Amino acid sequence: MTHPGRAVAERIGPVGVWTFRLDEMTSAEARDALSRFERMGAGAVWIPESVVSKEVFAHSTLLLTWSERIAVATGIANIWARDPVAMANGARTLAESFPGRFILGLGVSHEPAVKRRGGAYEKPLAHMRSYLDAMDKARSSAPEPARPADRVLAALGPKMLELSAERTAGAHPYFVPVEHTPIARGILGPAPLLAVEQAVVFESDAATAREIAREHMKGYLRLENYANNLRRLGWTEEDVTGPTDRLVDAVVAWGPQDSIIDRIQAHFRRGADHVCVQPLARPSSPIPFDRLDDLLRQASGVAPKVRV
Repeated sequence: MTHPGRAVAERIGPVGVWTFRLDEMTSAEARDALSRFERMGAGAVWIPESVVSKEVFAHSTLLLTWSERIAVATGIANIWARDPVAMANGARTLAESFPGRFILGLGVSHEPAVKRRGGAYEKPLAHMRSYLDAMDKARSSAPEPARPADRVLAALGPKMLELSAERTAGAHPYFVPVEHTPIARGILGPAPLLAVEQAVVFESDAATAREIAREHMKGYLRLENYANNLRRLGWTEEDVTGPTDRLVDAVVAWGPQDSIIDRIQAHFRRGADHVCVQPLARPSSPIPFDRLDDLLRQASGVAPKVRV
């Protein structure tokens, strides 16, 4: 039997967009942004579910309604935010209404976010495993979709990557340098989807680019899941607590377009099927649509036709 990750990889293509910015927009603004992403050729738009974001199933429904072909992927739906039956039936509803266009990215989130919701962050790997079991058993009175919504897991460490390969279409690593990608592919094996997030800054001045990147990184580096993953990859305490220029440059791609394309290609060469580009800018700045359009079109052209 063909692993479901291959079908998802083919359906969403090599590049997509990952963004928080749709959370900050009015409906009219988000509809326009989504139309632009679709015209750029993005195969998927990845949206978060933070404690303060739009509710991810309501948000996904709007985005799917406002678009024609682009896939909407949750990056990620927090498993502590709703019970497994609610998660399963929300995904069923979207899969039946928008065949092949909704991807349910699931994740264990982070201890501070779970505590803010009033929960207890305990044994995340075991909880994810039992959560998937409960989702598989969830019943619904609604019509079943012709094809169930594909699931992927937010995965950084070896055990969660293994679970991604065993129980879902694949993995969605976030906030990772290129060196993580071959490790993830090695653990997943050749078939599961590997959809890697890559933050980018369209700025060639080093001081400005790193200032924007550091602002993006500082909150993530306070979260143990991300910091521990970097330590596991060999980054030092000085790198992580700084963060040093070396780590900033490894996590966030910046500079002229060719430099950013090189980073995306590096993920492809090391085993990624799909790179979801997260464009960063100062909080008051709009999404750099023109630069993003050029980048996605060029990245699609250099992506390998067959991953080896």
